[in-house]
Amino acid sequence: MLERRTPHEELVDHLVRTTPLRRGEALRVVMDVLAYFDESVEEFVRRRHRELQARGLTNPEIFAVIGEELPHRAVAAPGLSARQLRRIVYG
Repeated sequence: MLERRTPHEELVDHLVRTTPLRRGEALRVVMDVLAYFDESVEEFVRRRHRELQARGLTNPEIFAVIGEELPHRAVAAPGLSARQLRRIVYG
């Protein structure tokens, strides 16, 4: 049976060699991480707003946290003001 190869096989191979993960587990980890960082800026802002709001933070606190997190994304997002963040969330 032919094994399906992904573009990230080298990373999967590395994880299998250096961790106790089996191949299928390592592949799922890689795919989950890639999906996490595949979010658009808007999707990230909306998701984080929901998460932080559920913790009881106020909008000014939420927008400050998100503003600090955005530059550290895998592909750095542009700097957004609190007003721009609010428009993404509320339209």
